[in-house]
Amino acid sequence: MKIISTNLAKPAFVTINGEKQRTGIFKKPTKGSIYLDKEEVKGDEVSNRKVHGGIYKACYLFSADHYPYWKNLYPQLDWHYGMLGENLTVEGLDETKMCIGDIYKVGHALVQVTQPREPCTTFAAKMGTEDIMQQFIAHGRPGTYVRVLQQGEVTVGDALELVEASKHPVSVTDFFKVLFSREKNQEHLNLLVKNEAIALYKREQLQRFIK
Repeated sequence: MKIISTNLAKPAFVTINGEKQRTGIFKKPTKGSIYLDKEEVKGDEVSNRKVHGGIYKACYLFSADHYPYWKNLYPQLDWHYGMLGENLTVEGLDETKMCIGDIYKVGHALVQVTQPREPCTTFAAKMGTEDIMQQFIAHGRPGTYVRVLQQGEVTVGDALELVEASKHPVSVTDFFKVLFSREKNQEHLNLLVKNEAIALYKREQLQRFIK
C-alpha cells in the first residue's frame, strides 16, 4: 500500500434541511507532506468534533482503487483525490484484508486502524444526492479511520507497512457490515467489543447487539 495523495480541507459550507452548516469534507490534494497529530491532521478543517477528529478518528484513509467505481456513478462531478473526504488516498488499500487494531508505519507516523467511515448527511450534501449514502453502504468499501500512536509527517510515496497485527481481527469490511446489517454477526461482535482500538462508546453500542 502506498500514499498517492495527501489531502486537506479549508472551512466550507453545505446546506442540510435548509440550514447552512460548516464542514471540512471538501478536501483537496496538497503539494507537500501533512502532519498526523494525536487528534487531527494538522491544518485540516474539522468542523463537527462530535463525529470527526479526536483520538479514534484522527485521520481518514480511502482507497484510490475505488475511485473508478464512484467516477462511473457520478461522471458529472469534478473528480480529484480527496473527493471522498479522505486525508490520505492510498493505492492498494483493501478493507477486506485490513483489520481493526492493525498497526501500520507510514512515513514518520505510527497509526492504528479504528473503524470504518459511516456515510452522513454532510457527505450526501457535498455529493449532491442522498442516494449516495445507501450506495456507499451497498458498495461496502468505506475506507478507515486511524488513531495516531506516534505523531509525524507523511507524504506522497510513503508506504503503509504492517508492524503489528490485531489481536482481535475483524476486517474493516466486516465491521462495516456489522454496523449496517440487521442480523449482526455474533462472532464479529464479540471480537469487536474486546478490541481497545475502538472507542469505548462505540464498543458499548456494539455490546447491546450481543445475544
